[in-house]
Amino acid sequence: MPNQITDVPGVKVGNKENQQALTGCTALLFEDGAVAGVDVRGSAPGTRETDLLNPVNLVDKVHGICLSGGSAFGLDAASGVMQFLEEKGIGLEVGVAKVPIVPAAVLFDLACGNPKVRPDKIMGYEAAKVATTERFSTGNYGAGCGATVGKLAGPDFCMKGGLGSASIRLGNGVVIGAIVAVNPVGDVRDGSTQRILAGPYKDGVIKDSLKLIEQNYFPPIRAGSNTTIGVVAVNADLTKAEATKVAQMAQDGYARTIFPAHTMFDGDTIFAVATGGEKVPVDVIGSLAAKVMERAIIDAVKSADSIEGITAYKDLFNNVD
Repeated sequence: MPNQITDVPGVKVGNKENQQALTGCTALLFEDGAVAGVDVRGSAPGTRETDLLNPVNLVDKVHGICLSGGSAFGLDAASGVMQFLEEKGIGLEVGVAKVPIVPAAVLFDLACGNPKVRPDKIMGYEAAKVATTERFSTGNYGAGCGATVGKLAGPDFCMKGGLGSASIRLGNGVVIGAIVAVNPVGDVRDGSTQRILAGPYKDGVIKDSLKLIEQNYFPPIRAGSNTTIGVVAVNADLTKAEATKVAQMAQDGYARTIFPAHTMFDGDTIFAVATGGEKVPVDVIGSLAAKVMERAIIDAVKSADSIEGITAYKDLFNNVD
């Protein structure tokens, strides 16, 4: 097992990025459909098709999810995922066509690399085209390509964020996986030790974001310039309402590792999908979804590589771990 969300049966993942422009997108495919819910907890979200996932609304399955950089421009990448799925004959049957249902969420990476280059329909299509059930690249790939961490001392002192993934397998064969693009205004910590892994890096020291807030009531950050976006998946039988609850509980993974999380400067969003299987209590899935999301966030930071002017965890702690 690659210890990634692709360990969950029915989940494929593909990345596409522009390493020069430092932006990219990640496509998740559920070719047999998956019940889905969503929880948006940050106050500066960029999303698509999230209203559809409300349990009171009609459509009960999605066929893909797109996570993307590019701020609101990056929502266009989901159209490419839709095109790929339509060509494969996958989607909601409406009589005259099959309409692929592809919710999406974006993060802000325009300040990193070339702001004129953003994930578009072509990049979304290419990400879907290479989607696999095997191990995929994390760190500076897909939606994590231009992600950064720790901007409460100003954007000039951030560290590199990235794309991360993890999974947990239960004894009954149920697998819970997570994928996340980590781009918060706050710092990222190891939930078990509270050691800061990435954050405002200034004068050779990673600063504590919460202490910076105590010292500065008006942090120098633009609203909407951050955001952590992710997906948790399970091969179990959930209703839309239950999937929504799992997404809510998975947000605890953000709160345990990102300080502060869910701010006015972030658009923190988590999708939860169930690809089908046996019935498992929602509290079990939700609790473990938070745990695996926590691991995926740490994987994102530890997998990232430094880029020009932005230091990664590897360069500071590679000989410590």
